Amino acid sequence: MGQKVHPLSLRIGLGTDWKSHWFGKKRKYREFLEQDVKLRSFIIKKLDKAGFNSVKIERSANSINIIVQAARPGLVIGRGGSGVEELKGEIKKFLQRIDPALASARGGFASGEKLEIRLEIEEIKQANSQAAVVAADMASQIEKRLPYRRVIKQALSKITQNKGVQGAKIMVKGRLNGAEIARKEWLKKGRIPLQTLRSDIDYAQATAYTTYGTIGIKVWIYRGEVFNQ
Repeated sequence: MGQKVHPLSLRIGLGTDWKSHWFGKKRKYREFLEQDVKLRSFIIKKLDKAGFNSVKIERSANSINIIVQAARPGLVIGRGGSGVEELKGEIKKFLQRIDPALASARGGFASGEKLEIRLEIEEIKQANSQAAVVAADMASQIEKRLPYRRVIKQALSKITQNKGVQGAKIMVKGRLNGAEIARKEWLKKGRIPLQTLRSDIDYAQATAYTTYGTIGIKVWIYRGEVFNQ
């Protein structure tokens, strides 16, 4: 049996950076890690229609900086920046709900210090070359009952049209077209050297919720090799 390794975690420190930047001692590490996982999933659900790509979290002594990359940032920012302020308020309420220490201090720490939340919205250029955006778009199309083969072919053609993309692979798995037996099908175009550590590979997965069950979607995009100076 083949041993499956996540393409991004395998290349952390080589061509891929961490999604969270902070330092925590033994007691705080577990709390911060749990907060990051829950906060990231909360933001992904909120920005489902904005072409979400990634959420980076940076922590300092009394502040949290959240960097959101989206293909359609206008849906997040809103008119006059009202959407950003509304999202910041929802994030603060969510953190207070999952962490009793923050709730007891009225939005700060238990010691009385105030917790500052900063939110940055970055626009993605060439959104079709980002695996997370492509996977989410494919999931929405499959949920609308479009034929999965046509969805895969259209997604592959859009990916390979982008400058710098040298290859792509898409896999879908589940009860395709409502079949009784689940199966997986995949399509590939160009090169996908997963065994090479210096290859710049963007990977993402998404789930399409249909009336006959869930369908998993995996997307690999190869952008060439990275040579550190």
